[in-house]
Amino acid sequence: MADEVTSQSNSLEGKVAIVTGGASGIGEATARLFADHGLRVVVIADIQDEKGEHVVTSIGTHRCSYIHCDVANENQVRSMVDWTVQKYGRLDIMFSNAGILNNHQTVLELDLSAMERLFSVNVRGMAACVKHAARVMVERGVRGSIVCTASASASVGGMRHTDYTMSKHAVLGLVRSASRQLGQHGIRVNCVSPSGLATPLLCQAYGMDEDGVEGVFSTLTSLQGLVLKVNHVAEAVLFLASDASAFVTGHNLAVDGGLVSSPHPSQSRPPVVT
Repeated sequence: MADEVTSQSNSLEGKVAIVTGGASGIGEATARLFADHGLRVVVIADIQDEKGEHVVTSIGTHRCSYIHCDVANENQVRSMVDWTVQKYGRLDIMFSNAGILNNHQTVLELDLSAMERLFSVNVRGMAACVKHAARVMVERGVRGSIVCTASASASVGGMRHTDYTMSKHAVLGLVRSASRQLGQHGIRVNCVSPSGLATPLLCQAYGMDEDGVEGVFSTLTSLQGLVLKVNHVAEAVLFLASDASAFVTGHNLAVDGGLVSSPHPSQSRPPVVT
């Protein structure tokens, strides 16, 4: 096992990664894990400037940078990618992770304006990140890795958060299409699909602290005795970003404790994340 970890770490040495939504939650945990595994630099992109700068300082400015980017704005996404390449000479890994969540969107009471805003981030923003990362990788002949944050809700329906569930189904479609189209350039495209975990976004949406959110979702999985944490998702992203998954593309890696494969019969809340 130690040899496997060392090999995975070595496969990241000298590489440059972008992590969107990297100021907190899954993105922050992944940025820290990337830095610990030998990446030359991790670029954190977010709209939470103060939190993002704090993460950079704690990781170290020699290994990490911050750039403000609202992924719903394609020009900002393009500028983020261009800035990274101009500053560091390449882009090897894109972790497209930024996402938002609306409160309790049911079909009968669907707020379409709120849905459009959510889609601008979760779908349009995700597509923009994949598009512009892939373009610079193709232009520079980089056999890169693109990883998107989907959700366990990308594989099931839900009683609430209809627009979020729709958006994560779209992410899965994006990953499957992009992986087929970009394979000829040696670029791999995959996604991770966590079940619900206590990120700041989800705690705020449910009006609960971390223990409350974890209590809700821990009852829905078949894997008992363990609670999903951001580091579990970050480890999955690390695998997909590294050469340890060199022949893996178009894959949806579930990090859900068996929620989708064996859903709880009394499940009443959707497996939302990030």
